[in-house]
Amino acid sequence: MTCFKPLRTQYSAKMNNDTIKISKKEVLSDNWYTLHKVTYEYQNKHGQWETHTREAYDRGNGAVILLYNTNTKKIILTRQFRLPTYINGNDSGMMIEACAGLLDQDNPEDCIRKETEEETGYKITKVKKVFESYMSPGSVTEILYFFIAEYTQDMKVSEGGGIPEEQENIEVLELDFDKAIKMMYSQEIKDAKTIMLLQYAKIHNLIS
Repeated sequence: MTCFKPLRTQYSAKMNNDTIKISKKEVLSDNWYTLHKVTYEYQNKHGQWETHTREAYDRGNGAVILLYNTNTKKIILTRQFRLPTYINGNDSGMMIEACAGLLDQDNPEDCIRKETEEETGYKITKVKKVFESYMSPGSVTEILYFFIAEYTQDMKVSEGGGIPEEQENIEVLELDFDKAIKMMYSQEIKDAKTIMLLQYAKIHNLIS
């Protein structure tokens, strides 16, 4: 992922709910992303004001894409090591995922085109946004923008794999779509954003 400088969430600029009043915001960590401790007043359904304290992790927003080929009925995914999954019981730490990246100053469309070329080696021009989602709304501010795009072999301009100086070691996978669906149910694919895109492709018969 190379769109690295996340666009930090501006809490106060976006607040328009009269039942919420933020009274204090502290930075607990700002090593790479930003962890805030936020104290706010919340007016409950009885009209009473309560004081709440929560932590919110701001890693910026991101974009993800499913590349698919209608002729070969294949898709492009990636595999790489993910430390948080290793800590939480994923024995190898390896995750199979759709290509994704954090937004920098780019808009989501430009960012995902750049990420696609760097990670997968395919240079695409036409992308379609299909939906967007808060991925972990209880603790993380991130909105993820979901895209799909068709690919063909003549779009391949490199082997992909990410950028070495950013310590990216990404394996590019070209899989039969039906096999990927089976891998989702067998839990070989456990990444939420990838599952969402696979289900979208299945529901909308992108590859039939």
